[in-house]
Amino acid sequence: MKTKKWSLLAIMLLALGMILAACGGGDDNKDKDNAGKEDSGSEELAKDQTLNLNIKTEPPTLDPGLATDTTSSAVLYQTFEGLMRVDQEGEVKEAMAESYEVSDDQLTYTFKIREDAKWSNGDPVTAQDFEYAWKWVLNPDNADADYAYQLYVIKGAQAAKEDEGSLDDVGVKAEDDHTLVVTLEQPTPYFLELTAFYTYYPINHNVAEENGKWALEAGEDYVTNGPFLMESWAHKDKIVLKKNPEYWDAETVKLETVNLYMIDDENTSLQMFERGELDWAGSPTDALPLAAIPAKKDEGSLNISPNAGVYYYAFNTEAEPFDNANIRKAFSMAINRKGIVENITKGEQQPAMALVPPSIFEENEKGYYEDNDVDEAKKYLEKGLEELGLDKLPKVKLSINTSEAHASIAQAIQDMWRENLGVDVELNNEEWNVYLDSLGEGNFQIGRMGWNADFNDAINFLEIFEHVGGNNYTNWENEEYAALLEKSRTETDEDARRDILRQAEEIFMDEMPVAPIYFYTNVWLNQDYVKGINVSPLGGIQLKWGYVTEH
Repeated sequence: MKTKKWSLLAIMLLALGMILAACGGGDDNKDKDNAGKEDSGSEELAKDQTLNLNIKTEPPTLDPGLATDTTSSAVLYQTFEGLMRVDQEGEVKEAMAESYEVSDDQLTYTFKIREDAKWSNGDPVTAQDFEYAWKWVLNPDNADADYAYQLYVIKGAQAAKEDEGSLDDVGVKAEDDHTLVVTLEQPTPYFLELTAFYTYYPINHNVAEENGKWALEAGEDYVTNGPFLMESWAHKDKIVLKKNPEYWDAETVKLETVNLYMIDDENTSLQMFERGELDWAGSPTDALPLAAIPAKKDEGSLNISPNAGVYYYAFNTEAEPFDNANIRKAFSMAINRKGIVENITKGEQQPAMALVPPSIFEENEKGYYEDNDVDEAKKYLEKGLEELGLDKLPKVKLSINTSEAHASIAQAIQDMWRENLGVDVELNNEEWNVYLDSLGEGNFQIGRMGWNADFNDAINFLEIFEHVGGNNYTNWENEEYAALLEKSRTETDEDARRDILRQAEEIFMDEMPVAPIYFYTNVWLNQDYVKGINVSPLGGIQLKWGYVTEH
């Protein structure tokens, strides 16, 4: 989300080195990864510990069991907490669990829940809350829990979700209020990292059993166990978080109020930042106007850090002409990625000719084909047209969600496809929630999408496309590909497992259900008085350690 345990810090450092080597990152950015890590004891804290951020849009859900997107997770990472949490140094540390033990065969984890772990309403956080939450996600009646597959490493989890087994047989059991025993299908070296992910968060089972709609509004039923609680939720306007006095580590939390605004226009949010109305602008909860990036970089105020994520265009493989692999290859190879990252995004992103970021598969710094290979694209186009019995491509529609950057990239690629492939491309823009519905219903031909790693392992990118549904909007699946992913789950030799996953990616890139565009970076501005905020190489943000100094 390795018989050797992979450190998130090690991967973050590796990714940082690769980004700087590949993109020539300037020295003025390399020490700004976490908006400063100064010891707050050496500075004077502001009396008003309020932080103002922009999350751009309404979160699709604030139920950890239903969330699948970065907007929802930007809130959930502040309000909830799992058995483990990724700390400021990128290491997985005990959170709701005060300790854990792992059996010799690496299949059974026994977690001890903290005696002082409480919900925001004062209820104790119990092992039953974890068992309830995980089994709720795995219940086949809860079809909207698209991230259920994140739990499939647990014994019996997939069978239960697919209604081929019983929830009673799922390998998660609360032995008592403070003891949670988890049994896995096979050794999973990244399991502890998974327990820090929001699909693994607990839910107050007493509240949820009484009110199935507990997560739709702020109020007495929206109880959380993280550093912050939700005081108010004005839909499509603002969410207000307050420090949670019941949080077990409340002494560490210095911020008293976090205002999360929903401002869709990047220029407006940047203007608010420059007026001091926002304390942060840009990644990972917002985006900077593309035109502002060069100047901010030149003046030394721009922060850039690595992000294990990929920006891509998904093809609907059930919609003509993208039901043909050669047509998909033609469209992918006719994109000038270097031109996009150098002339449009300008945030030291890296052109992507693969799915898995080079921080995980370093070979993917080069990828599976040449960037902007127009001659090869035309050959694939000719093959595809012949197979489809067409003389010319029909007009196609490229769908994006509302964003200046998405629109600029789409317009550039629209021109590339027109010039290189002779195809007329119509652009279709939709608001985020509507856009997700359109993709989920298959109402698109090509759609913009991206993926940030939930945990630092290649399977986190590859398993998206293992089966149709969930986050796989392409409607593509392949039996050999799925078999390789399943084989990788039982392979305990790290090198052999890596080879299996590389074979799967080779199949994926040959079939080309998506056109990778670039590997992400985090690009943001923060006010000088904002300190201690952790920006993860996985694309998330944690405010637990944030604070504001006098200014």
